[in-house]
Amino acid sequence: MKKIIILGSTGSIGTNALEVIRKAKDKFQVIGISGHKNYKLLMEQIEEFKPKYVSTGSDEGYHIIKERFPEVEVYFGDEGLKNLATKEEYDILLTAVSGAVGIEATVEGIKKGKRIALANKETMVAAGPYINRLLKENPKAEIVPVDSEHSAIFQSMLGGKKDEVRKIIITASGGTFRGKKIEELKDVSVEQALKHPNWSMGKKITIDSSTLVNKGLEVIEAHELFGVSYEDIEVLVHPQSVIHSMVEFKDRAVIAQLGAPDMKLPIQYAFTYPDRMESLALEPLDFTKFSTLTFEKPDHETFKGISLAFKAGRIRKTMPAVLNAANEVAVELFLKGKIKFLTIYEIIERAMERHIPLEIDGVEIIKKVDKETREWVYLHYAR
Repeated sequence: MKKIIILGSTGSIGTNALEVIRKAKDKFQVIGISGHKNYKLLMEQIEEFKPKYVSTGSDEGYHIIKERFPEVEVYFGDEGLKNLATKEEYDILLTAVSGAVGIEATVEGIKKGKRIALANKETMVAAGPYINRLLKENPKAEIVPVDSEHSAIFQSMLGGKKDEVRKIIITASGGTFRGKKIEELKDVSVEQALKHPNWSMGKKITIDSSTLVNKGLEVIEAHELFGVSYEDIEVLVHPQSVIHSMVEFKDRAVIAQLGAPDMKLPIQYAFTYPDRMESLALEPLDFTKFSTLTFEKPDHETFKGISLAFKAGRIRKTMPAVLNAANEVAVELFLKGKIKFLTIYEIIERAMERHIPLEIDGVEIIKKVDKETREWVYLHYAR
């Protein structure tokens, strides 16, 4: 019986994780969950899974949950996420919160020597070098990626040795606007951007997919997770989203991980690795439904997210943290109707141009750069 804490249990990844657990209650026990503002769903989850620890980002929810569930230890806000991660009695910490708020909790989980089922891109993007140092200092801790692409790479790399890897190939669906040109994107609406062709995801990651910034973040994350140089990472658009990523080895063998576009598979694998468990939450992949699997190069001129990420990643230090923070605020402003779609790229570029990269010696420097970048974006664009 593996004991699990889920940070972000009310979001897309979190609810999928609970579905996996619901189908295998003899294998997993939820001892802690956190939700941001949706405290009503959080309370339903408390009723069903009976966790010992809960954290919420809602002030109203905090007081209601404390009153309704006196047997539960209730925490609040970003500090609450850290408090959950510092508990002793869990085995796996699923970090499924969106944004840089997941970094400190991940750090605490590593210090406790736990398995981190990582579904938070920002942790490795903004703090990758620091996280890798912590992993070396805490050899009992490990990261098993949950993002479908990085889970696919993780699984494919098991087919050879680390020094036999020639190239990582990250696949992308192409997002909502695949095939569109700049002129066609000038006045797209929020509603249009949120209509992803394949995946059911939260709003922020769906917008990231439509700008291809998500692929850029995944490039940086892959570099930090797997220690592969940026020159040996390639992005290919694969509209069918059946092949989630591939690894090419020195002998030119290519090993790919395939599956339905459903996050339950990588979540379950992160919970059970190195073993594979029968999935009761997923239907088998039906290859007869896919007469063609196609691949194409990304349009870097229209969708600048990948190029910007390669640039930030190669600069290293705190530049990826700036890319991440600027993008988070830009997406927020777009979703609120305060900026246009293409302004997301402008914000990221300007934020990077003004930043002088700093060495990362701990979480505080990341928080400082993150805060300064966000404040700059709000000041200049949140009209």
